[in-house]
Amino acid sequence: MTGLFPEGFRWGAATAAYQIEGAVAAGGRTPSIWDTFSHTPGAILGGDTGDVACDHYHRYREDVALMAKLGLADYRFSISWTRVLPVDGRSVNQAGLDFYSELVDELLGHGVRPLITLYHWDLPQYLQDRGGWTNRETAQRFADFASIIAERLGDRVPSFTTLNEPWCSAFLGHASGEHAPGLRDNAAAFTAAHHLLLAHGLGVQALRAGLPAGRDVSITLNPAVIRPASAAQQDQEAAELADLVGNRVFLDPLFHARLSPELVAATASVTDWAFVREGDLGLISSPIDFLGVNYYTPAIVGRAPVEQGNPWPGIDGVFAHPHTDPQTAMGWQVEPEGLTNLLIALSHERPGLPMVVTENGSAYPDTVDAHGQIFDGERSCYLRAHVDAVAAAIQAGVDVRGYLVWSLLDNFEWAWGYSQRFGIIHVDFATQERRLKESGKAYAQIIAAHGLGSDTPDSSC
Repeated sequence: MTGLFPEGFRWGAATAAYQIEGAVAAGGRTPSIWDTFSHTPGAILGGDTGDVACDHYHRYREDVALMAKLGLADYRFSISWTRVLPVDGRSVNQAGLDFYSELVDELLGHGVRPLITLYHWDLPQYLQDRGGWTNRETAQRFADFASIIAERLGDRVPSFTTLNEPWCSAFLGHASGEHAPGLRDNAAAFTAAHHLLLAHGLGVQALRAGLPAGRDVSITLNPAVIRPASAAQQDQEAAELADLVGNRVFLDPLFHARLSPELVAATASVTDWAFVREGDLGLISSPIDFLGVNYYTPAIVGRAPVEQGNPWPGIDGVFAHPHTDPQTAMGWQVEPEGLTNLLIALSHERPGLPMVVTENGSAYPDTVDAHGQIFDGERSCYLRAHVDAVAAAIQAGVDVRGYLVWSLLDNFEWAWGYSQRFGIIHVDFATQERRLKESGKAYAQIIAAHGLGSDTPDSSC
């Protein structure tokens, strides 16, 4: 061990295509469900869209130079499906592929390892028009997309993730309607969840077939760290139901090639699970090289509706409760030990499977002073505390291989538009000027200290 982290531990940052690229009609790209959703009146706070976002499509060289300045070893980004396959069918758009090929080369030229996520929520609108994730065919179309990316970029990219947070795609997109495509249909959410998992399984097969030996294949989940709102039996039951719909729906098929009988029973009034076919669970449980884990905050749930609470997506009678202090600007409770406990629990779920923290970060308001400095001490403290939480999990015996902060840049934060800033680099969306925040400098210090074999630098938190 060097300091608190093992030899070879990787430090990086993460982004997603629709949140930063902009240039939504450039180079042959066509609309995704997020283009459609963000242009739907009332869907996004402030009427914001990702049309321009951080203009990363045109400014990627500047952004890669900033990554190198920070000392990042890894950069996780996603591929815009419609930039590569802009029309229905397998007709590849060379201009779209060229953008990602040039980005990969720019990263490698700066000593930053590219990590590709194939799907970060931006399904082609032409597939949504045919049912999207409620249509089984979409899973096969994803596998076709995975094959193309493996063939064209696999020679230089060492790591591929199939899906990012399929829970959000399925349940925020199809049950609560908070995310694209904006449906409010619990039955559709469970169908979508299964077809997303099937896409993962088929995608793993396609990647294994098309990639050179030695490439890593993974999936990224955002498992819910769930606590009952009280010791009352009804709140304990609510937590158990939320665990079924928030966690078991993905963990059991992925790691145990089965459906949870408790989940099937709890959702009997919603779905009969007839969309699960023979052989599906074997495909879904195809071996992966590591598990990506995203964590921000715990979930506190109860049976009774509460003021400022929200129904738990996908199942009736369970409500998420408001968080207590300290909170981020999103109203999310700051609880670093939740990350430690999650990593330990997942290590018991699938013993021996390495993990990477693929997203972890916080939204706080930024103020740029007269000298262009951004003193975001709360974000720096959040970052240091959660890095320490990862170290605690490693000390407990968990095989964690890396940590990626969310996010490199302030960006289009989905339904919150541009009202919430998660970046360690500030973006002035009017001018597109980038400024390194104090949290970015703090992260660079953590990375440098690790390279010297030291522990996380002391802070004033």
